[in-house]
Amino acid sequence: MKQYFAWLLNGLVLVFALIGLLLTAGFVGVKYGWTNVAGMAELTTAAPGSRMTERAVFPWAQGPEWAALESAIIKDSELINRASAITDVPARTIVATLVPEQLRLYTSERELFKSFFGPLQVLGNQTQFSWGVMGFKPDTARAVEVHLSNPESPFYPGPQYERLLDFSAADTGAERFARIANEDDHYYSYLYAALYLRQIIAQWERAGYDLTVRPDVLATLFNIGFGSSRPNAEPKAGGAPIEINGEMISFGRLAYEFYYSQELLEYFPR
Repeated sequence: MKQYFAWLLNGLVLVFALIGLLLTAGFVGVKYGWTNVAGMAELTTAAPGSRMTERAVFPWAQGPEWAALESAIIKDSELINRASAITDVPARTIVATLVPEQLRLYTSERELFKSFFGPLQVLGNQTQFSWGVMGFKPDTARAVEVHLSNPESPFYPGPQYERLLDFSAADTGAERFARIANEDDHYYSYLYAALYLRQIIAQWERAGYDLTVRPDVLATLFNIGFGSSRPNAEPKAGGAPIEINGEMISFGRLAYEFYYSQELLEYFPR
């Protein structure tokens, strides 16, 4: 019996010793940060080189809107890649700007989506205050043309791009509209958008900043216009709020999430 109690006592001592050792190790681990696990930073604090390497389920990627948009974008992949090649703007950056514009249209024009965009899996092509699938404002289109041919402009992208928008008709206004708002061929919508992005990149490069690693900021500036493009060391993403599946997300944030997601990566790699 005495031997039994001795074994029991020794066992209890050993158990308490192990518990003490574990508690001590835990304290030291917390104190020196061994238990810290890196999480995903919010967009406003993320470093320019941060990456989403694993697919996440985003609200905008759920439901019929994204399913229709994905199919519609794939149909235009050749046109997007052509605009990308001629402007030296990555195709995925162009698409990252297209996605929030189209999801904004899909979610704000519910009846049109249900009766037209969704069933036919086509992009919304605007012809009123904004034009084409990229929602280009007429004044912005004219500004792109001016910056393209003016070496004194801070947005001037270089001589290799100067002739990309040359007109063939005397009525440039009518030709501009016909190009951008063409329902059957969206090439000029993508070309104007890509040139806009190229001009923003050029402006920031002159100031010593590289925006090619910030698709969120590029999309934001596409959304809010040339006049809001002021190069600085800490640009913030934002833009128009878009409600998707009951959640609000900014234009720039949506572009960021798409760009670093796995969506359409086969067609438009990073």
